[in-house]
Amino acid sequence: MSTLLEVEGLTKRFGGVRAVNDVTFSVTTGEILGLIGPNGAGKTTTFNLISGFFSSDEGRVALDGRRLTGLRPDQIAAMGVARTFQGTRLFPRLTVAETLQTAVLAHSSVGFWADWLGFSSARRAEATAAQRSTEVMQWIGLEARGNEVAASLAYAHQSLLGLGLALAMRPRLLLLDEPFAGMNPGETRDAAQMVRRIRDTGVTVVLVEHDMGAVMGLCDRIVVLDQGGKIADDTPERIRSDPHVIEAYLGTDADA
Repeated sequence: MSTLLEVEGLTKRFGGVRAVNDVTFSVTTGEILGLIGPNGAGKTTTFNLISGFFSSDEGRVALDGRRLTGLRPDQIAAMGVARTFQGTRLFPRLTVAETLQTAVLAHSSVGFWADWLGFSSARRAEATAAQRSTEVMQWIGLEARGNEVAASLAYAHQSLLGLGLALAMRPRLLLLDEPFAGMNPGETRDAAQMVRRIRDTGVTVVLVEHDMGAVMGLCDRIVVLDQGGKIADDTPERIRSDPHVIEAYLGTDADA
């Protein structure tokens, strides 16, 4: 397998605080990588640096050998990097289907004037968006809720819709920020299986998650951050018994 994502010496300062401190790791194509650590460890900041929402003070990020550092979020998204957020960011008055169609159209090549003037290219794009939104709803298990307003969904379903927005972009790399937050054990299990199916279609996944059971059962490899720095990078089995990880995060009952 080839390396898809390279993060090298990544550093971000906020005043005198190093939120991310010289972090280096790579992600192999087709891998599910977990990024874990206690609150304030720098996990979401790392996601923000990879996806271009923050600019780094030092270090570099590359996707398939192409430098991402210094690019805008929309440019990085156009290269195949999609992400979700801890707090759902939806269009509250749109239905589930309309939300997904909007995401597809936002990344199409059809311009505003072609759409406004009703050109055939715009009509074809809209038909494609409708088809793609149906596919994504099937993936995320919200097909029966396509006509429901996004704001009316339960939090767990809003999280799934946020995942659907990312999938609508047909990404190569998917960054999931706490995808199982607010879910009960059954919903978490189903969502984890969905992430595996997404990976099996060829999408590489990096996820930040606090549910250790889900992380240990889902990820091929885990990177652990503490106080902005990387303290471990290994398989779930070895991470579970790593004394530095246990001290920083997992607690003394990590082997339970």
